[in-house]
Amino acid sequence: MDRYAGSLEEVADGTRQQERHYQLLSALQSLVKELPSSFQQRLSYTTLSDLALALLDGTVFEIVQGLLEIQHLTEKSLYNQRLRLQNEHRVLRQALRQKHQEAQQACRPHNLPVLQAAQQHELEAVEHRIREEQRAMDRKIVLELDRKVADQQSTLEKAGVAGFYVTANPQELTLQMNLLELIRKLQQRGCQAGKAAL
Repeated sequence: MDRYAGSLEEVADGTRQQERHYQLLSALQSLVKELPSSFQQRLSYTTLSDLALALLDGTVFEIVQGLLEIQHLTEKSLYNQRLRLQNEHRVLRQALRQKHQEAQQACRPHNLPVLQAAQQHELEAVEHRIREEQRAMDRKIVLELDRKVADQQSTLEKAGVAGFYVTANPQELTLQMNLLELIRKLQQRGCQAGKAAL
């Protein structure tokens, strides 16, 4: 008798899972209509169905939320690093201007043109160094963000989320961003596991 009761529970669980899958799939299909038509065409019924299956237990929602938090922390850290560099450059420029003004005030008039030429050369060298440091920082930021995107793609691929794999192809990245947006919107609507209202 217990074996029969267990079988009924399994059937009921399977039915609930199937109903939940259809609810998620229906919600995804309605959200896809908000996307540009070029992306609507790339999101087949099978892709949406696979995505709905991946979302069933709510784990993917948690993964996406965690990835979003990590991304925000990374962006904030990189932004602060760039701000620190800009502040260092501002202080460097101010110190250089101050040094140049003091030197000009102490300079004899007949030596002033030579001093100004040397100062101009020094200023150009400092500005060149500043530009190079800013370019290096920007390259570092882009590389770090690219690495973060690849980590996110890999994590979502390993979690079995349809449409995710490591790629640098701009069209595929945009499609993945759209898929993430669909997941985020479902999450905002309260479609995590156990919540019936869509």
